[in-house]
Amino acid sequence: MQNEPLIVERIYNAPANRVWKAITDLDQMRQWYFKLAAFKAEPGFEFQFEGGPKGGPTYLHKCRVTEVVPGEKLQYSWRYDGYDGNSFVTFELFEEGDKTRVKLTHEGLETLAATNPDFARGNFMQGWTSIIGTNLKNFVEKVSV
Repeated sequence: MQNEPLIVERIYNAPANRVWKAITDLDQMRQWYFKLAAFKAEPGFEFQFEGGPKGGPTYLHKCRVTEVVPGEKLQYSWRYDGYDGNSFVTFELFEEGDKTRVKLTHEGLETLAATNPDFARGNFMQGWTSIIGTNLKNFVEKVSV
């Protein structure tokens, strides 16, 4: 179980193109995700941001875009500066009528958790549930096309 990917799925009352823009447009990402300095949905693009548990330490996240299928799939590596381990975050979008199903998969968490208890699977589940289930949902359902 611990080596299995973490998967969070949600359905939004928003078209797929709106959700795609929210997960790939820097200005929109800053409104619901993390305060990124730069982002491009292009394989090989590297980006970083700081984040961590409320009231806890802040970690520098270092990521590199590894796969892009425009409108359908975005994948990037996810690791922490100064810590061993590497993982991969994948957003997949599926049109379901006028709604969009988003499937977020985070693989390789066991490689991160081995180096720091803050990187435990439960913490990622809590974080992604909030990010995907609340932040992104609220953003795409309120944003006009």
